[in-house]
Amino acid sequence: MLHRQIKEEIKGALRERDELRLSVLRGLLASFTNEVIARGRKPDGMLSDEEAIAVIKRAVKQRKESIEQFNKGGRPELAQKEQQELEMLKVYLPEAMSALEIEKVARAKKSELEITDKSKSGLLVGAVMKELKGNADGALVKKIVEGLLSV
Repeated sequence: MLHRQIKEEIKGALRERDELRLSVLRGLLASFTNEVIARGRKPDGMLSDEEAIAVIKRAVKQRKESIEQFNKGGRPELAQKEQQELEMLKVYLPEAMSALEIEKVARAKKSELEITDKSKSGLLVGAVMKELKGNADGALVKKIVEGLLSV
């Protein structure tokens, strides 16, 4: 389980005295605990791998937004730190699907739902995202769907 793996890696980071990694892992563990409580379970409960991945994806998204803001604000040193944290978090995410794989699923869904009108692109994007269960970047899925519907 991913939740248990993170707990074990905290011990390793402590032994190695890796402050940045320790900070990232502790923050992630705190987010896991918050998620467990939000789901109405006891704080010492464990998240399933799917739930843990959802929490990690939120953390990744936060880091990306922070990097963008720090770069806009002229604080490259803070953006650099966020980038390092982002790279540490990405290790725990499953590999994203390629554009070719996404296009295959999108074409199948388009046929299945019989969508030919560009005004229904949102419906198709939602169906494809549901099918892919979050293993693809939403922006890429949207771009592929728009490309399929513009033909």
